[in-house]
Amino acid sequence: MAWFSTSAKKTKRGQPLRRVKPLWRRPLFVTGFVLCLIAGASTAGWYVWQSGWVHQTVERAKWFVIAGAAKTGFSVREIFVEGRFETSRKTLLKALRLERGAPILAFDPEAARRRVEALPWVRQAVIERQLPDVVHLLLRERRPMALWQRGGKFSLIDTNGELIPLKDVSAYTKLIVIIGRDAPGNAAQLFEVLATEPKLASRVRAAVRVGGRRWNLHLSNDIEIRLPEEDSSAAWSHLAELDQKHDLLSKDLITVDLRLADRVVIREGQKGSAEEEIKKLPLLPRKPTPKRKRPNRQPGANPKGTLISGQDT
Repeated sequence: MAWFSTSAKKTKRGQPLRRVKPLWRRPLFVTGFVLCLIAGASTAGWYVWQSGWVHQTVERAKWFVIAGAAKTGFSVREIFVEGRFETSRKTLLKALRLERGAPILAFDPEAARRRVEALPWVRQAVIERQLPDVVHLLLRERRPMALWQRGGKFSLIDTNGELIPLKDVSAYTKLIVIIGRDAPGNAAQLFEVLATEPKLASRVRAAVRVGGRRWNLHLSNDIEIRLPEEDSSAAWSHLAELDQKHDLLSKDLITVDLRLADRVVIREGQKGSAEEEIKKLPLLPRKPTPKRKRPNRQPGANPKGTLISGQDT
């Protein structure tokens, strides 16, 4: 009877009893456990990162390597510079923040370049570390071209028509004074014209921009030269020829008007009165101005330029 009852019980259910899985083997428990581990690791990592421990450890390792390299000869021995004319040695070294004996691997050329290019005279700088012990600078400095007068104040202008931020411009009073709102941006073109006749250009003391189109020049003997809007180079050359042949600009003149294509209008002063004399003189064709080539020097393996480390200011 007992055997019959057991067989009947199995037949009634149709299958054997299933084994119950432990809680830790269930998929839901495993998934939750893994998620908790990930969340805990992320929280711990975030805390470590926020505490600065990783950054401090990396920095310690970095400076340990730099200090070790410096002891083996990787320290600044010489600093060479090319293209320095107006920038003082003291100002340049202060911007570099570099001294002899400093670890050269700790020197950041890019950060130094930004500081050097912020100096008033420096337009562009290339700074290189030449391992194991040399720092090389190639500077492209601004060139002063004229003094710009506005509102009773004078500002120094470079050859690109940009302001050179100097507080004291008293050392540049011999430069030509330009006047006019758009004078700085057009001065370079004017100076190219003046350079075709250097002897005559040396007598120019001021240039006034008129109507944003042309220039009036003022010579050292107070004669006003009115240049035309078009082909001013030919008119300037023609004036130089007239002065050479007839000593025109040594006479008692008020203005010389070169704006007309077929004549030169001269206004001559005579004891408080003014008379005009018109001469029909053809203008000469414009002379081509030779372009000056500047050497394109790049820092090489061998240091070039002037040594600025270990010198007196």
